[in-house]
Amino acid sequence: MAGHKDDHVAAVEAGAEPPRYWPLLLVGAAVVPGALLFFLGRWGDAPAVEAWRTVCLAVVVQALPFLLLGTALSGAINAFVPEGVFQRLLPRRAVLAVPVAGVAGVVLPGCECASVPVAGSLISRGVTPAAAFAFLLSAPAVNPVVLTATAIAFPGNPAMVLARLLASLATAVVMGWLWLRFGRAEWLRPVVRHTGHREGNSRLDEFRRGFQHDFLHAGGFLVLGAIAAATFNVAVPRSVLDTFAAAPWLSVLFLAGLAVLLAVCSEADAFLAASLTGFPPVARLAFMVVGPMVDLKLVALQAGTFGRAFAVRFSAATVVVAVACSALIGGVLL
Repeated sequence: MAGHKDDHVAAVEAGAEPPRYWPLLLVGAAVVPGALLFFLGRWGDAPAVEAWRTVCLAVVVQALPFLLLGTALSGAINAFVPEGVFQRLLPRRAVLAVPVAGVAGVVLPGCECASVPVAGSLISRGVTPAAAFAFLLSAPAVNPVVLTATAIAFPGNPAMVLARLLASLATAVVMGWLWLRFGRAEWLRPVVRHTGHREGNSRLDEFRRGFQHDFLHAGGFLVLGAIAAATFNVAVPRSVLDTFAAAPWLSVLFLAGLAVLLAVCSEADAFLAASLTGFPPVARLAFMVVGPMVDLKLVALQAGTFGRAFAVRFSAATVVVAVACSALIGGVLL
């Protein structure tokens, strides 16, 4: 059994080896999407085609600097922050550790793709799962990069930034406490993936690997999300949008479900939310609160890290809590 586990760990670490020509992949990720969008738009000058190209390019161009900054900071934390720092800073009582872990997400940037393995690493180092899950949800939703991007996407609307901060924190803390009360150890699969610095390795090399992995992974979802958002804005009949936008609760549920399907990284989702001008502010807030916590890629990442039994239950509960917190806090502030 031990030999099998060692082989599995070795396989995970071997799979983490970056591609040989990773710098070319980074350049391609930055250049190819824009080139494709330009040439795809050359075939017609119809207003709908021009609008699609404009929206898609605008989302990518606005969000790319924040994606670069967010993945760079995430890689730096992974490589340079000592392994035991989180466990030393958290209170011993689990009920108090949950809100502290949630607030820690405000000062520790990281994309949602990186938060899943980090949470697994915290659990493997002795941090209570409830606190690790609170950090998993809060870190990609309320870190400085995301809040700054939200402020730029919604200029002159600081209430939206505050509402996103409070609703996301409330969701993370409530979910941590719910796991503390109702969670079961048998729902969690043992975690074997390693994050953070490993003795004998170069920290700069670990930073490079973490950065290129997160950027290539999240950058692809950013481009796909921009294409989906542009298509959504152009192709969906206005009458359909008006049907959802006219009903407050229906619009909230609709954009919450759209956030799950689009799977846009948290550094970019504010720009997509800002483009959905036909929807009320509370619905767009729900889009930004749900997206960094539950989407298709995160469900897959959670299932691969913690097991399917955990991912299904935790994701479904998170959507319900996130929508409720968005409606309550957004209804007061927006």
